[in-house]
Amino acid sequence: MGSTGLTTLKPMRITVFRRLMEEEFGAMRAETLAADHVLSALGGRTADEALRDGYSAKEVWHAVCVEFDVPPERR
Repeated sequence: MGSTGLTTLKPMRITVFRRLMEEEFGAMRAETLAADHVLSALGGRTADEALRDGYSAKEVWHAVCVEFDVPPERR
């Protein structure tokens, strides 16, 4: 299960995560990033793997935002 220390964050649905990814990176790149980009903050998993392994969508979104320097106002 996820362990990025984000227990104070409100839950996020996976559909919201996917929408945020598409808004930030575009549909095609979002899909590719989620499937192929390994994130050290998620234990060397891709976003898709982390979601399957029980990380919350909010934890995964936060890891993506940090990795790609998404401005705080869009996190």
